[in-house]
Amino acid sequence: MVTSLLSRPEWFAVLRIGLGLWWLESFRHKDKRAWLQRGAGITWAGSVAEKHRLKVVGRLYRAVVAPRARLMAYVIVFSELAIGLGLTAGVLTPVAAAGGLALNLVYFVLMISDWAEQGQNLMMALVSVTVLGSHAWNTWSLGHAVGLF
Repeated sequence: MVTSLLSRPEWFAVLRIGLGLWWLESFRHKDKRAWLQRGAGITWAGSVAEKHRLKVVGRLYRAVVAPRARLMAYVIVFSELAIGLGLTAGVLTPVAAAGGLALNLVYFVLMISDWAEQGQNLMMALVSVTVLGSHAWNTWSLGHAVGLF
């Protein structure tokens, strides 16, 4: 019988922590001044949404995002931070994993015509599903240590 360096739950925790670090890197490398003061990311998303082959994306952008551009910039930037911290530390991990999955799906739909980014979004979504399915918050997590889940 082959023994592993880590147990199966520990490997799932490694995936959870790695995904959290990935989200933290996404937050870290964003130009916060451009996003939060000038709405650069939201402006860019608007230009992508308007040219999107699925016309519903442009309509949803105009109806939901454009009227709340500044708020949406804050939501995106600080969601990435919250998801990263939640997954890395294991705090409200199921909520963080579900939020990350939702954000990756939004990014995926928005960037459907740019396949360069899709590998990252799909991989992060897959790891989020794995974290949720494996209950990766039960190992090496603050939430489990204090009895949240």
